[in-house]
Amino acid sequence: MVIDASFWVAVSFVIFFGGLIYLKVPQKINEILNKLIIDIKNEIDESEKLRTEAKTLLDNAQKKLDTAQNVKNDILDQAKKDSDRLIIELNDKFHKSSDLKKNLTENKINQMKNNAIKEIKDASIKIATDSVKKIITTSVDKSKLDALFLKNLDETKEELKKINS
Repeated sequence: MVIDASFWVAVSFVIFFGGLIYLKVPQKINEILNKLIIDIKNEIDESEKLRTEAKTLLDNAQKKLDTAQNVKNDILDQAKKDSDRLIIELNDKFHKSSDLKKNLTENKINQMKNNAIKEIKDASIKIATDSVKKIITTSVDKSKLDALFLKNLDETKEELKKINS
């Protein structure tokens, strides 16, 4: 039998695989691969849990955001209503105040007008009486004045008797 290189390659191949089996390398490789598979499955499961938790947190955050948006809108609507009501209220108060001031001013003007008319009447009566006194004292003598007085007195008595009867 001739031993050639192919034989020695076959022998070394059998010895190599026999040594691998003897040293339990395939089992160790299988264990390492199984461990890696289990680790990968665990990581996948954990990432799935994290994804679920993240989705839950996202949903909660979105609900809170929606609630905050609704609350913001409600607050803005209420503030708008309050500001409109306040503007109307202040406008009414302003108009009432201006009407009151207008009325007070008109009353003052009317009062000042009446006072001025009264002062003018008083001044004209005084001027008229002073003028009549001056005219009477300068133009009419005392005897004519006494006769006029008696005549007016008699006429006044006659009128009073007519009124009393």
